[in-house]
Amino acid sequence: METTQLLLTVILSLTTILLVIIGLQLIFILIDLRKILKKINQIIESFEKVGTSLEHGFDEVLGFFSGVKVLLKIFDLFEKKNGKKAEGK
Repeated sequence: METTQLLLTVILSLTTILLVIIGLQLIFILIDLRKILKKINQIIESFEKVGTSLEHGFDEVLGFFSGVKVLLKIFDLFEKKNGKKAEGK
């Protein structure tokens, strides 16, 4: 075997081994990235649940205050009616 062929075979073998190692490392990196993305997704979902709960709570508070507002308007109407009746007597 000539030296050129031997040198090409050695270089090709080393390059193949190096590319296989790089490929395996890339697979491990992608697996870790997948785990990290799953954790991030869980965190985002929990924040979404908290946001939905807060939104629901704010809606409840706004509903309560609008109910109080309507109740105060009803009291004002009764006061006006009672005031007109008192003036008429």
